[in-house]
Amino acid sequence: MQNKVAIVTGASGGIGLATATLFSEKGYTVYGLSRKPYESGAVIHIPTDVTDPESVRQAIATITEREGRIDVLICNAGFGISGAVEFTEPPDAKRQFDVNFFGAFHCIQAVLPQMRAQKGGCILCVSSVAAVLPIPFQSFYSAAKASINALCAALANEVRPYGIRVAALMPGDIKTGFTAAREKSFAGVDAYPALPRSVATMEHDEENGMEPAFIARALYRLSQKRSLKPQYTAGLQYQFFVMLRKLLPYRFINRLVCLLYAK
Repeated sequence: MQNKVAIVTGASGGIGLATATLFSEKGYTVYGLSRKPYESGAVIHIPTDVTDPESVRQAIATITEREGRIDVLICNAGFGISGAVEFTEPPDAKRQFDVNFFGAFHCIQAVLPQMRAQKGGCILCVSSVAAVLPIPFQSFYSAAKASINALCAALANEVRPYGIRVAALMPGDIKTGFTAAREKSFAGVDAYPALPRSVATMEHDEENGMEPAFIARALYRLSQKRSLKPQYTAGLQYQFFVMLRKLLPYRFINRLVCLLYAK
């Protein structure tokens, strides 16, 4: 039997690079999709802009033509913006969704014909605990990840008859280049004095967070499961927070998030 094929978006660093490397070590033929080149080793890099549907279609068509199959798609490409909702420019909010939500949608849409034809496959999207515990001053990042969760849950039922498994993995704080790449706006800081402290708290937590390899291993384990739940949380600490969100009144939980990130 030919090697299984995995596609990882945002594979130039952080979670994406760790995941692509791990799948390659496990014997997969791995294609890493990203705009910028990187030291890919055994991972085959295809320059791709996930916000451009045609760029994605061409990349997936190339992989399908070469390999004749797609077993796993990891939608990981993303970035973050921070700032007050009132002062966020609409183009910035739209660009957050273009990369973090529509980038995943473009890739999913492109691989589904092949996965349906082969009657199987696995699609995993990297979401965030912020999807279910939205963070003040990172409203649009949180909203984009919540949309990923909804997309995965609905898609899982749509493609179930074809043997395609779908899930979203929600990490908490991860130590990657994501933190330095965040696009920060402090517009309106006079009206929202908590903004700088909120962003600084989040970035401190990220810089002391889990290693990307931890998330890579979680993604690999999920890809090997015969059946998947719509959502998973990575890390015991964050699993506890998500459990509290389900058990306690939402007003109480949201107030707790406020005390942590907006006081």
